[in-house]
Amino acid sequence: MLKVDAKTPQIGKIRIAARFIKAGGLVAFPTETVYGLGADALNAEAVRGLFEAKKRPLDNPPIVHVCDIKDACKLVEEVPPRAERLMRAFWPGPLTLILKRSRIVPDVTVAGLDTIAVRMPRHKVALALISESQSPISAPSANLAGKPSPTTAKHVIDDLDGRIDAVLDAGPTAIGVESTVLDVTVDPPQVLRPGGTTFESLKQILGSVKLDPAVTAEKPVAVGQVRSPGMKHKHYAPNAQVVVVEGQSSAVVSRVDELVAYYMGRGSKVGVLCTDETVDCHKADIVKSLGSRSNLATVARNLFASLREFDLQGVDVIVAEGVPLRGLGLAVMNRLRKASGYKIVKANGTN
Repeated sequence: MLKVDAKTPQIGKIRIAARFIKAGGLVAFPTETVYGLGADALNAEAVRGLFEAKKRPLDNPPIVHVCDIKDACKLVEEVPPRAERLMRAFWPGPLTLILKRSRIVPDVTVAGLDTIAVRMPRHKVALALISESQSPISAPSANLAGKPSPTTAKHVIDDLDGRIDAVLDAGPTAIGVESTVLDVTVDPPQVLRPGGTTFESLKQILGSVKLDPAVTAEKPVAVGQVRSPGMKHKHYAPNAQVVVVEGQSSAVVSRVDELVAYYMGRGSKVGVLCTDETVDCHKADIVKSLGSRSNLATVARNLFASLREFDLQGVDVIVAEGVPLRGLGLAVMNRLRKASGYKIVKANGTN
């Protein structure tokens, strides 16, 4: 465990972590979104070790992180003009671009696809690690596959202690949900996973952008080849069962309370995940607020940590209020729906 300053990371500690990466090892490190588990993206054996440590299916491609646009250009066949505009506008930042891969990228790094997911993180520790490692770094979230993503070093240790070489601990992450994944190999570009860069901000730069049907799905969507993390396999789920209640706020409160009474009546320990506006309206074993509905950035930042806290408190069922599908709320709802296995209850009484 290497504690580092998020704003001025100690170069000596960064170099210790980079030596592990260069030797084919695995290092967890913070980004602005969540903690990632890094391996040398050009070392096929190291990337296979990354999949093994996470128990991650081999058909789920990790994102490759770079510290310079020039490095990204080496990993792809070409950078079309709209991709360059996006890089200039959003990098470093929580936007991953899907582009055609170059020949230097091992097959395992891209799960055998002809495309690669690449981004430049907005975190000084991450950028320093990539620079000192002298290689792009493959880095999915630093958790066991299917679990809520880690937003602190403790979350990483809870899942991966004994399975990886080092953790760079720079405190909690700022955004709390993963990057937005945008496929720019299609026209118009398509959001495959909503995240820290909002759909609205992408439209401002590109004009025409579409959402993949899986982004807003309310039931499982059949997916063939997985072009992006977070599309196919179970994701973001705590040990507890999750039920998401959606609809108008007043109706949601009543429906949540009905579900709480039902599950508590069956002997379950029940938690409610809600917002500041409704936190005093509920009675359950544990009630947690993610923050105000008027500040969806705070809601996103607290989401995964709250799901993990419910597990630590032995909750059997989490009944979660939905939030508006705008801004970062789109990413929050995508994660909650997947965490629930699409067990969604509409506040008007229809499922």
